[in-house]
Amino acid sequence: MDNTTQTDIIQDQETLRAQAHGHVQARKWQEAIQVFTRLLEIDQADEESALGLALAMDKVGRYEKMYEVAQLVIEHNPSSAQGLAYKARALQKLERISEATIANDQALLLDTHLALAWLNRSGLQILQQRFPEALRSALRAIELHTDDARAWINKGMALFNLNHLMEALAAIEQGLTFEPDYLFALQMKAEILRRLARMQEVVTTMRHALELAPEDVVSLSIMAQALRALGEHEPLQQITGELVRLMPDDLLAWEMHMRALRGLGRFEEAAEAIEHVLELDPHNVRFWTIKADTLYRLGRYRESARIANHAMQVDVDYRPAQRLHEKAVKMMYQHKEKRK
Repeated sequence: MDNTTQTDIIQDQETLRAQAHGHVQARKWQEAIQVFTRLLEIDQADEESALGLALAMDKVGRYEKMYEVAQLVIEHNPSSAQGLAYKARALQKLERISEATIANDQALLLDTHLALAWLNRSGLQILQQRFPEALRSALRAIELHTDDARAWINKGMALFNLNHLMEALAAIEQGLTFEPDYLFALQMKAEILRRLARMQEVVTTMRHALELAPEDVVSLSIMAQALRALGEHEPLQQITGELVRLMPDDLLAWEMHMRALRGLGRFEEAAEAIEHVLELDPHNVRFWTIKADTLYRLGRYRESARIANHAMQVDVDYRPAQRLHEKAVKMMYQHKEKRK
């Protein structure tokens, strides 16, 4: 290769490297992946580009590919602490916890000041339910890399599991200042707010989450629970309608959908929804009683009495079913008398 060609390649690499780092700064991860991949096509041993590609793969959740890239780094440089840390992170996300722990310990042996390795350690300790240690590791990760949202979220997770809800909320909110669109962090924030009975704030937080991922069932479920607590039946039935579409075999989704429809006085639709509920939980006396009550409200007293009687057979001591059976039988005979 002549000197002119070599110079052109180096210039191309520097141009691409500048583009890649610009994409990273702008959090344009797909674009960064494309440019880092091009750089590795030019030079497979380019560790800086491989580590950049691993970072971008982490951000978009492509953990198998992230693992392959980290392995490539280690093949060319077995003592790369960052390569081992990215390998550990990929293995953790792939739920290969023992392998992740070994790789991460190796990374920390090589570099005790590597923030990513401390982040990984805190995450692994959370998965192992070692929350005091996870908190210490997260604090070390924050000390080394203050603006890493993930470290703040891990701190919040550890505090949440130690039942320090206000401190956990503060940590999660700090993480969100660095990554406002971090979906998991938004969900964690909402869950803490829900535990603190700050339901209106839960709704606001989940509205943001659903703008990012409209069909995310975790966000939809948290939103539904908050709307149910607030008694906001109209938006609740819209959210639960989405949930039952996405999770047609989920009991809680159907129960909340049924209750939202009843709250709106839409008893015909509620009667259809309760059938799905009973398919999923056919031995629950409460649901049989709700079905009987729904039929009662539709003026279908004979059916209501029959279903209430079935509920009484499921649990002979369940007073709401007994009272409803009495009411339905009474109305059934009143209507019979009127027809005479």
